[in-house]
Amino acid sequence: MLGLTPFMASIGAEILEMGAGAARARLPYGPKLVGDPDSGVVHGGAVTALLDQMGGAAVMAALDHPVPIVTLDLRIDYMKPATAGVDIMAEARCLKVTHEIAFVRGSAYQTDAADPVAICTATFMLMRGAQALRAPAKG
Repeated sequence: MLGLTPFMASIGAEILEMGAGAARARLPYGPKLVGDPDSGVVHGGAVTALLDQMGGAAVMAALDHPVPIVTLDLRIDYMKPATAGVDIMAEARCLKVTHEIAFVRGSAYQTDAADPVAICTATFMLMRGAQALRAPAKG
C-alpha cells in the first residue's frame, strides 16, 4: 500500500523491496524534481520526503499488523549533492519498536550505498488503539 501513496505517485518513486523491518525505493531523476535549474541537482526536499516515506515503510514492515504512524523526529544529514541525471535510491531499516515509538535509520544514494547523498535518523509514533485510516466510502 505504501507504494501507492499520492506522494510516491506524484514523484514517480517506486518501492523495490519491503520486508523484515526494511524498505528500499528508487526515485527516477526527472525535471520536476530539480531544485537548481543551472546544475540540474534534485531538490533536497524530494530526498527528505523520500527518506521519511521509506522510514515509515520500514516501520510498517517491522510490525505484526499495521497501525497508524506519525513521524515524530526526522534528522537528515546531507553528505553531498546528488549527481544530476542519476536516479536516487533510498533505504531504511527499523532498528527497534517499543509500545509507542519506532526507531529508524536510512540513507539515500545513487550508484554506491557506501557513498550516500544523505543519511537519516528518525522516530515514529505508533498510534496503537487508534482506528486504522480508511478511505471514505463512495456513494
